Amino acid sequence: MKYILVTGGVISGIGKGIIASSIGTILKSCGLRVTAIKIDPYINIDAGTFSPYEHGEVFVLNDGGEVDLDLGNYERFLDINLYKDNNITTGKIYQHVINKERHGDYLGKTVQVVPHITDAVQEWVMNQAKVPVDDDRKEPQICVIEASIQPLRHAYTFLLPSLFKCVREKLFKKYSSLLYILPLTDSSFLFQLGGTIGDIEGMPFVEAFRQFQFKAKRENFCNIHVSLVPQPNATGEQKTKPTQNSVRALRGLGLSPDLIVCRSAKPIEMAVKEKISMFCHVEPEQVIFIHDVSSTYRVPILLEEQGITKYFKQRLNLPIDDQPSDLLMKWKKMADRYERLLKVCSIALVGKYTKLSDCYASVFKALEHSALAINHKLDLMYIDSTELERSTEVENSVKYHQAWHKLCKAE
Repeated sequence: MKYILVTGGVISGIGKGIIASSIGTILKSCGLRVTAIKIDPYINIDAGTFSPYEHGEVFVLNDGGEVDLDLGNYERFLDINLYKDNNITTGKIYQHVINKERHGDYLGKTVQVVPHITDAVQEWVMNQAKVPVDDDRKEPQICVIEASIQPLRHAYTFLLPSLFKCVREKLFKKYSSLLYILPLTDSSFLFQLGGTIGDIEGMPFVEAFRQFQFKAKRENFCNIHVSLVPQPNATGEQKTKPTQNSVRALRGLGLSPDLIVCRSAKPIEMAVKEKISMFCHVEPEQVIFIHDVSSTYRVPILLEEQGITKYFKQRLNLPIDDQPSDLLMKWKKMADRYERLLKVCSIALVGKYTKLSDCYASVFKALEHSALAINHKLDLMYIDSTELERSTEVENSVKYHQAWHKLCKAE
C-alpha cells in the first residue's frame, strides 16, 4: 500500500481537496486502484449536525454517513464509493479510544494522546485504506489522505518586555486560574495558557503521521504540502515568504514535504519557483504551481504537465508509464470543451443557505455536468427563499421584487 498525505499551509480553504482529488485521478488514469481519506480535526463525531455555513454542504454517502463535502469531490473525480469511516474526525478517534478504555482493552494503563490516540489514528488509516471502493471489489493500491491541519510555528510564544505588562494585566484579570507566566531572562518571558499551544486539536494527527512515515517506510509514503503564494496589489510581486514559513513549521513538527504545490491567482514565474526550491530544500521539479483556472477539471492537467506522474513513479516505485493514459486524454478534452462553451443555461436555485455556494456543492456539480452534456455553460442563480415571501414585500419591497425578477429570468 502506498500512502500520499496532503497537508495545507498559510490559510485554510486553499484547495487541498481538489489537489488530492486531482492526484487520485491521475494515478487512477495510470491503471492504479485509488482510495481517499479525509481527516478533520474538529471534535464533532461527523458533519451531520453542522450548519452548511460552517464547512459547506453535508455530503451523504451510500452507507448513510454524513461527511465533509470533500468526500463528494473524491467520489466525483475518482468514480468510487466511499464509506463514513473514510472521514476521520477528532471526535471519532477519541470516542473509539475511550470506548476501548471503558471495555478494559488497555489493561489499566494510563491512556494518553501519545501513544494511544496517535496509534488509533494510524490503525484507522491502515485499516480503512484496505477497504475496496471500486466496483471490482479489489483492495486499493494507493491511499490519498487529506489532512485539514495547519502546522503551528512554535509551541510557546515569547513577548518583548514592552508588551508583557499590558498582556499580563489583561490575562490575569480574565484567566488568573489558567495562566502561568514564567520569567526566562531579563529580556523575554514565556506564557502558557492552560497547557495548550494555540490550535492544538490537529497536533495529534501531525504526530501520528510523523510516526507513520517510518512505519510505512519511505518508499511507501509521500507528503505533499499545499501552500499559498500571494501577490499584493500594491507591489504586484509574488511573495514566497509565507510558503517558506509554512514548510519550516511543518519540518519543525517532523514532516518534510516531498512536493510543494503552490496556489496563486496568476501563473507563477520561474524565478519564484527557483527561490522556493532553494529556501524549502527541495528540487525545482518538486515545486508545482496551480494558478486559478476557470474549471477544476483543468487541475489534473496542470499537475500532469508539470511531471507529477514521473515523480510518483520514481518516488514510490509505481508500475506505471510516463505517458498520459487515454483516460487522462479524455479528461483533457472535457476540460478544453468546458472552456470553449458559448451557450449559457440559466437556472435558479431557491434555498435557505444561499450566501455560500459550497452549501449546495453537489447540486451545483450535478447541474454543471448536465449542462456540459448538452454543450452549455451553467449560470446558477442563488435565491434566498425568504426573499420570495409576502412578509419580505412588506419589510423590503426592493429585495422582494429583485428576487422574483431573478427567478423569472431563469430558463
